[in-house]
Amino acid sequence: MIWAIALAGAAGTVTRYLISTWMPRETGAFPYATFAINVIGSFLIAVIARVLSTPDSNPVLRAALTVGFCGGFTTFSTFSAELVALLQEGRAMRAMLYVVLSIASGAAAVVVGMLVGSRFVSGNS
Repeated sequence: MIWAIALAGAAGTVTRYLISTWMPRETGAFPYATFAINVIGSFLIAVIARVLSTPDSNPVLRAALTVGFCGGFTTFSTFSAELVALLQEGRAMRAMLYVVLSIASGAAAVVVGMLVGSRFVSGNS
Protein backbone atom coordinates (compact mmCIF):
# COMPACT_ATOMS: atom_id res chain seq x y z
CA MET A 1 0.00 0.00 0.00
CA ILE A 2 2.83 2.42 0.86
CA TRP A 3 4.33 2.12 -2.63
CA ALA A 4 0.96 2.63 -4.30
CA ILE A 5 0.40 5.79 -2.25
CA ALA A 6 3.93 7.02 -2.97
CA LEU A 7 3.67 6.47 -6.73
CA ALA A 8 0.22 8.03 -6.96
CA GLY A 9 1.43 10.92 -4.79
CA ALA A 10 4.30 11.51 -7.18
CA ALA A 11 1.84 11.57 -10.09
CA GLY A 12 -0.35 14.08 -8.24
CA THR A 13 2.62 16.29 -7.43
CA VAL A 14 3.86 16.29 -11.01
CA THR A 15 0.34 17.07 -12.26
CA ARG A 16 0.14 20.01 -9.84
CA TYR A 17 3.55 21.25 -11.00
CA LEU A 18 2.53 21.08 -14.66
CA ILE A 19 -0.66 23.03 -14.04
CA SER A 20 1.19 25.65 -11.99
CA THR A 21 3.74 26.16 -14.79
CA TRP A 22 0.91 26.42 -17.31
CA MET A 23 -0.82 29.05 -15.13
CA PRO A 24 2.01 31.00 -13.43
CA ARG A 25 1.14 33.59 -10.77
CA GLU A 26 2.42 37.10 -11.21
CA THR A 27 3.03 39.27 -8.16
CA GLY A 28 -0.28 40.60 -6.85
CA ALA A 29 -2.39 38.48 -9.17
CA PHE A 30 -5.09 36.11 -7.98
CA PRO A 31 -3.54 32.61 -7.53
CA TYR A 32 -5.69 30.91 -10.20
CA ALA A 33 -3.54 27.78 -10.51
CA THR A 34 -3.62 26.89 -6.82
CA PHE A 35 -7.29 27.78 -6.62
CA ALA A 36 -8.13 25.53 -9.60
CA ILE A 37 -5.93 22.70 -8.33
CA ASN A 38 -7.56 22.70 -4.89
CA VAL A 39 -11.11 22.87 -6.25
CA ILE A 40 -10.42 20.09 -8.78
CA GLY A 41 -8.76 18.03 -6.05
CA SER A 42 -11.76 18.51 -3.76
CA PHE A 43 -14.06 17.27 -6.51
CA LEU A 44 -11.82 14.30 -7.36
CA ILE A 45 -11.37 13.11 -3.78
CA ALA A 46 -15.14 13.15 -3.25
CA VAL A 47 -15.83 11.22 -6.48
CA ILE A 48 -13.11 8.68 -5.75
CA ALA A 49 -14.09 8.21 -2.10
CA ARG A 50 -17.73 7.71 -3.07
CA VAL A 51 -17.06 5.36 -5.99
CA LEU A 52 -14.59 3.31 -3.95
CA SER A 53 -16.75 3.19 -0.80
CA THR A 54 -18.36 -0.15 -1.63
CA PRO A 55 -17.33 -3.27 0.32
CA ASP A 56 -15.79 -4.84 -2.78
CA SER A 57 -13.60 -1.78 -3.53
CA ASN A 58 -9.85 -2.20 -3.45
CA PRO A 59 -8.51 -0.40 -0.33
CA VAL A 60 -5.06 -0.01 -1.91
CA LEU A 61 -6.54 1.70 -4.96
CA ARG A 62 -8.66 3.95 -2.74
CA ALA A 63 -5.66 4.98 -0.62
CA ALA A 64 -3.46 5.47 -3.67
CA LEU A 65 -5.98 7.76 -5.35
CA THR A 66 -7.17 9.71 -2.31
CA VAL A 67 -4.17 9.92 0.03
CA GLY A 68 -1.60 9.57 -2.75
CA PHE A 69 -2.78 11.34 -5.90
CA CYS A 70 -5.19 13.86 -4.37
CA GLY A 71 -2.87 14.46 -1.42
CA GLY A 72 0.04 15.15 -3.76
CA PHE A 73 -2.11 17.16 -6.16
CA THR A 74 -3.81 19.55 -3.73
CA THR A 75 -1.80 22.00 -1.72
CA PHE A 76 -2.77 23.75 1.48
CA SER A 77 0.78 24.96 2.04
CA THR A 78 0.89 26.82 -1.29
CA PHE A 79 -2.58 28.25 -0.60
CA SER A 80 -1.30 29.54 2.76
CA ALA A 81 1.92 30.96 1.29
CA GLU A 82 0.05 32.71 -1.53
CA LEU A 83 -2.45 34.11 0.96
CA VAL A 84 0.35 35.61 3.06
CA ALA A 85 2.06 36.93 -0.09
CA LEU A 86 -1.15 38.72 -1.12
CA LEU A 87 -1.40 40.26 2.36
CA GLN A 88 2.25 41.34 2.29
CA GLU A 89 1.67 42.90 -1.14
CA GLY A 90 -1.12 45.01 0.37
CA ARG A 91 -3.90 43.14 -1.42
CA ALA A 92 -6.11 42.39 1.57
CA MET A 93 -9.38 42.31 -0.40
CA ARG A 94 -7.90 39.92 -2.96
CA ALA A 95 -6.55 37.77 -0.11
CA MET A 96 -9.96 37.59 1.59
CA LEU A 97 -11.62 36.80 -1.74
CA TYR A 98 -9.08 34.00 -2.20
CA VAL A 99 -9.92 32.54 1.22
CA VAL A 100 -13.70 32.77 0.82
CA LEU A 101 -13.74 31.47 -2.76
CA SER A 102 -11.32 28.65 -1.95
CA ILE A 103 -13.33 27.37 1.00
CA ALA A 104 -16.75 27.81 -0.60
CA SER A 105 -15.69 26.38 -3.95
CA GLY A 106 -13.83 23.49 -2.35
CA ALA A 107 -16.84 22.55 -0.24
CA ALA A 108 -19.17 22.88 -3.23
CA ALA A 109 -16.83 20.73 -5.31
CA VAL A 110 -16.95 18.01 -2.63
CA VAL A 111 -20.76 18.07 -2.63
CA VAL A 112 -20.89 17.86 -6.43
CA GLY A 113 -18.22 15.16 -6.41
CA MET A 114 -20.23 13.09 -3.93
CA LEU A 115 -23.32 13.42 -6.14
CA VAL A 116 -21.37 12.43 -9.26
CA GLY A 117 -19.74 9.53 -7.41
CA SER A 118 -23.12 8.35 -6.17
CA ARG A 119 -24.38 8.21 -9.74
CA PHE A 120 -21.47 5.93 -10.65
CA VAL A 121 -22.20 3.66 -7.70
CA SER A 122 -25.94 3.63 -8.46
CA GLY A 123 -25.26 2.94 -12.12
CA ASN A 124 -23.17 -0.15 -11.26
CA SER A 125 -25.84 -1.68 -9.02
